[in-house]
Amino acid sequence: MIKLTKFLKPFQLAIYLVLGLVLLQSLSELYLPTLMADIVDKGVVTGDTNYIWKIGGFMLLVAAGGMICSIAASFYSAKAASGFGRLLRSKIFAHVGNFSLHEFDKLGTASLITRTTNDITQIQQVLVMMLRMMAMAPMMCIGGIIMAYSKDAKLTLVLAVALPILVLAIVVIARKGIPLFKAMQVKLDNLNRVLRENLTGIRVIRSFNRVDHEKKRFNEANWDLTQTAIKVNKIMAAMMPIMMIVLNLSTVAIVWFGGLRISNGHMQVGDMMAFIQYAMQIMFSFIMLSMMFVMIPRASVSAVRINEVLETVADIKDSSTPLSGDGVIGHVEFQDVTFSYPGAEMPAISNISFSMRPGEVTAIIGGTGSGKSTLINLIPRFYDVDSGKVLVDGIDVREMAQEQLRKKIGFVPQQSVLFTGTIAENIRYGKETATTEEVEHAAEVAQAKEFIANMPEGFDAVIAQGGTNVSGGQKQRLSIARALVRKPEIYIFDDSFSALDFKTDAKLRTALKAETGNSTVLIVAQRVTTIMDADQIIVLDNGEITGIGKHKELMKSSAVYREIVMSQLSEEEIA
Repeated sequence: MIKLTKFLKPFQLAIYLVLGLVLLQSLSELYLPTLMADIVDKGVVTGDTNYIWKIGGFMLLVAAGGMICSIAASFYSAKAASGFGRLLRSKIFAHVGNFSLHEFDKLGTASLITRTTNDITQIQQVLVMMLRMMAMAPMMCIGGIIMAYSKDAKLTLVLAVALPILVLAIVVIARKGIPLFKAMQVKLDNLNRVLRENLTGIRVIRSFNRVDHEKKRFNEANWDLTQTAIKVNKIMAAMMPIMMIVLNLSTVAIVWFGGLRISNGHMQVGDMMAFIQYAMQIMFSFIMLSMMFVMIPRASVSAVRINEVLETVADIKDSSTPLSGDGVIGHVEFQDVTFSYPGAEMPAISNISFSMRPGEVTAIIGGTGSGKSTLINLIPRFYDVDSGKVLVDGIDVREMAQEQLRKKIGFVPQQSVLFTGTIAENIRYGKETATTEEVEHAAEVAQAKEFIANMPEGFDAVIAQGGTNVSGGQKQRLSIARALVRKPEIYIFDDSFSALDFKTDAKLRTALKAETGNSTVLIVAQRVTTIMDADQIIVLDNGEITGIGKHKELMKSSAVYREIVMSQLSEEEIA
């Protein structure tokens, strides 16, 4: 957790205030037994009622001060810990926002969510405990020993015997418990993974009648975690009885030897009562420290996981001196581009060279795994090329600011993603300042206005999480409308027409021609009918270009393209 301390700097004043309040609370609690001893020895023994009222009133004042300090310390420690959690979550969210797709693939989306929520909560809870208990326990322990020694030095030998036994018990229990707490966190991750797979894959599980199998998997993971939790709780449960036995035996010893010293005239009754109170304060300070052992191991695992995210450096960074376009708008060019995914044996695409111009429609077609989606992911710089260049407006995308580059692009992904909110809000995701007329026009061009009009709330209809309350085709059309409202220089459609029927597909392509006439359009498609009219068709096979040209040209020159066409169209349609 040491590396996370830099995030506590904004809360230093609150932390110092909490520590000061804890110190005042500790001093008040340490002083109360001495005042009680004075009342017993000087007030009760002498029968001085005025002295009892005077010191008793002072005791009440000290106790009230300690109570106020305790309440204030609890408030400010909770506030500092909550602020720390909020800041850390914001930092992680902002840091993760700069990740390329490579970092997301490496850490995993589910893991990043867990680290941003559960792991930070663990650290936040421990921070509250540390500000209150871990700061107070040493003060109470050291102060208690000093005050007990001031009351009777020889009786302090009882504590000299009891404290090492207590420390030894804590060390033995901690050594057995801490590894189990670490194992528990790993098994909790495993349980969360199994549960997430069950929830996200419920349709597949039910369709293949694997419900019983998944129940068995979950029960195994759950039982594994439960067994470890029971084992660690048994070990930690032994700590409290041991401490209470040592505490009670110490109290008996203090009363026994203290009674002997009182009978010999070496000690007052009030001093013995105060000594017992100090002994209890010392013992309870060790109990407070032992409670920290329950939470620190889990928090330390969480801290390591959070540091792993914060220390992950994004592969893709903006150039220190980013360049802007040279007046050429919407021009895209690939110059001998080769790209491999991390850890892959073979390049995903190799020696790719072509160019796209404004006013033209370029289409990419090829078999599954031929590198179509990989190629288009290089334009918005989701990944960086291994060799060669991707030029947008005459500038290498690696020399442009990512924000400026992506402003030029309207991207419609293969998997349509909608966000919780209204239809209008989802379309405005492409352009926040879009007017109502612009939103409606984009929906009309995307052939989405008809089904939106059939909804009772129209454009104010709420989209459920993940767009589960609309069909696949409707999601695609809303995604296309989101890109259209942006009015970008470059449109990229990654197999965005696959869920549309032929009639809607044809109407949409006709409307797109008029809307995107001055822009560069890149379409990735599986259906030949979607790209037959393109100005330029690029045929990919095993990551390499096997043909570039128009439909009729490729039917003569490209065997791969001809094979794709013949597999989809009849001889009459081809003719």
